Amino acid sequence: MRSISLALFVLVSLPALAASPEELSSWDALYARRNDAAAVKQLDEALQKALAATPEDYEVLWRAARLRQWQADGTADSKAKKSLGKQMWELGDRARKVSPDRVEGQYFAALGIGAYSQAVGIVTALGEGLEGKYNERLDAALKIDPMFERGGPLLAKGRYFYELPWPKRDLKKSASLYQKAIAKHPEQLRGWLYLAETLLADGEEKQAHEAILKVTQGSVGYDPAEGQRVQGWAKKVQAAIEEELK
Repeated sequence: MRSISLALFVLVSLPALAASPEELSSWDALYARRNDAAAVKQLDEALQKALAATPEDYEVLWRAARLRQWQADGTADSKAKKSLGKQMWELGDRARKVSPDRVEGQYFAALGIGAYSQAVGIVTALGEGLEGKYNERLDAALKIDPMFERGGPLLAKGRYFYELPWPKRDLKKSASLYQKAIAKHPEQLRGWLYLAETLLADGEEKQAHEAILKVTQGSVGYDPAEGQRVQGWAKKVQAAIEEELK
């Protein structure tokens, strides 16, 4: 009886197995097809199942946060964005707790706070004290790897300076951060789109037009789902720029 009890104790004490390399590869392949709703559904179900089995697996946590980022980024519904942003924030923070020295958890936790802030309104978010929490996580990501996701942390910081209300808004600093990212990753269409929007807001219509053409005429081969989404957004920005150039 004692030996059976000891065996059960050891079995219960053993940590759950982490996701296998094959599972990670499969999930990343599904994520690459995230412009397909069926692929997103399949990936979401797989990640939720994995989270239930291994709630402290860093590789699962940050991938679940990444999926929520894609969903939050693509919705115009403020309630959905708020919920998705909160989930992303929480998943990112759980990942940060497991591996604080890795970029993914820091980055997606920051983006989660950003999405949540956009949903509730930037002024409201500032009133809730989220600016410091956002910058704590994003600055950590920038320190670890500013070029993660083709300069994602730099783009997020640039967008921060773009979206802040006066007098915190700083369009020059915003543009300089985008330029750092696209100097290293010129294929990154989001960087060119954000740069075009910032230049337009700063009264630099001609430069904004040059930047938006990089988006509309650029290749989406680096990441078809991301590139197609950004090119869709670019149409409205291009129209606004062309209106200013008349």
